[in-house]
Amino acid sequence: MGDQVRVDKWLWAVRVFKTRSAATEAVKKGRISIDDLAVKPSRNIKIGDVIKVRKSPVTYSYKVLKLAGKRMGAKLVDDFVEDVTPKEELEILEVQKNMGWFNRQRGTGRPTKKERRDLDDFFQGDE
Repeated sequence: MGDQVRVDKWLWAVRVFKTRSAATEAVKKGRISIDDLAVKPSRNIKIGDVIKVRKSPVTYSYKVLKLAGKRMGAKLVDDFVEDVTPKEELEILEVQKNMGWFNRQRGTGRPTKKERRDLDDFFQGDE
């Protein structure tokens, strides 16, 4: 590709999002940032940029190695993007995954509406 690619198109091309419209929507909602600044979908990226993607409860960080405007096979993605997400962020996922099994007693059923809200508030944190 050339030397300019839109941020939403690149995120879709390297398979961070399943569809381009999902990538565009995430950018519009302010979940994507470059240099800790929220960007618009039309923002062009360059090699070396670090793009932060907030997917609750974790903020993933990706370094741009090459530019791509078209969706590619999963095996090729490693040539275009490097995952530089800090270990602390990934540990949040592990804690949350394990937490769901320990809090509920077997046979207690689904959480009530109040319990669900309390869980949502706990996991959302300071967002």
